[in-house]
Order: sequence, then C-alpha cells, then structure tokens
Amino acid sequence: MWENTLFRFFLVWYACGVILLSFNILPPWLEWANTVFLITAGTLGVIYFCKCYGNKHGLFISMVVFVVSMTSEYLGTTYGWIFGKYIYNADFGIKLFDVPITIGFAWLLVMSSSHAFLQTFQLPTVLSVIYGGLIAVVMDLIIDPVAYVVKSYWVWQESGPYYDIPTQNFFGWFFVAAALHIFLLFYQKPKQNHTWAKRIILVYVLIISMFLLLALLAKLYLAVFVTLIGSALILFHYYKKRSVSV
Repeated sequence: MWENTLFRFFLVWYACGVILLSFNILPPWLEWANTVFLITAGTLGVIYFCKCYGNKHGLFISMVVFVVSMTSEYLGTTYGWIFGKYIYNADFGIKLFDVPITIGFAWLLVMSSSHAFLQTFQLPTVLSVIYGGLIAVVMDLIIDPVAYVVKSYWVWQESGPYYDIPTQNFFGWFFVAAALHIFLLFYQKPKQNHTWAKRIILVYVLIISMFLLLALLAKLYLAVFVTLIGSALILFHYYKKRSVSV
C-alpha cells in the first residue's frame, strides 16, 4: 500500500537528514529537503487520523488541525499573539499569509503523535487535555532552541529565560495543542489502530532524537536535559500502559 511506502520513504529521508544536518553539510541547493521532510511527517499524521476515524472524518480532523495551527502561527507572526512575535528566516516552501504551509504539516505530526499516546493512556478527559498539551511542549523544548539558536530557521523579536525564547511560546504550544485535543476528544470516538499508532509514535521519537543530537552537538545541554527527562517520562508511561494492555 502507498501508506507503507510513504512511511518507508520517511525513514530513508530521515536518515539522510540526520547525517546532513549533524555534519552541517546540507548544501544550499538542497534546502528544499526540509520542506519534503515536514510535509511527509505531516502526511503520516493525516494517514494516522484516517486509520483511526475513517477517511472522511480523518481528513476533516486533519483540515481542522491544519487551519487552527496555521491561523495560530499567522497571529504569532503578524501580531505576536499566542506564541509571541517572530518571523521565519528560512525557506520552508509555499506560504499562506506569510506562514509556510509546512508548519501546518508539522502540527499534524504533533497532534497525531500526542493523540496516539493519549489513546494508549486512556485518561479522564481533563487529564488527557493537559497531557496532550504537555506532550506537544516537550517536543518544542528541543525543536525551538535548535531551530532558533543553531539553525536560525526563525527569529524571535522578544526574549525569555530559555535560550532567549519567549516563555509565551511554550504556553502557546500548550494551549493550541490542548484546544485541539478538546476538539478531538469530543468529536468522535476513534478506533485504535495499533500499527499506525506505533508508527506515528516512532516518528515523534525519531524527530525528538534528531533534535537532541543537534542540540548536543551545539552544546545546548539544558535543552537536551529537560527534553530527555520529559520524553523519557512520556515513553515510560507509554510502554508501561502497553505492557499492561497486552
């Protein structure tokens, strides 16, 4: 099936990206590779939602996630709302209202992977919403320092105590993810698709691992430490729940 082929393509593309970025040998003419990477990761998130909710509802959910996240990013880049004021410094491909559409695909990966974790945890509604927001924030704790400090993919026009990133950004990530999880929890009960749940969680782990490596090479030790602690706790909870359910 084409979904399996796309997943394998992502793994190959990921491996190439880790090598090129780790050794800082990504040539300027290959910058479009970042766009392919993000779109592929987000598309895997769409597939996950379709496997859980059926094609019609899965595509609708994906559209909601895409529109809400793109709108949130627009409010940030234009007015400084939600995440704080920032501008994109790298070419991430086609833009809508000055926001690269690849960012919407990145949010599809964030929401699908955190949703897969929550499906395993089976927590009460309020705890699920909070946990879903925290899973997203753990990812941003490593992505933002690397993307801003090391790669200069975007530039913050305000500062904060954590690598000069405004604290508002992390609250913004939490609330956008939490709001989308509220929508998902009340939209429709999903079916569990263990194959794609494991795949999308693997993508989450792989992306965090890549950014951890880049942060370690750049000596961003605080980012490495807090992300390792946060992701280790999430994964410990995940494997503990899986072992009980088997």
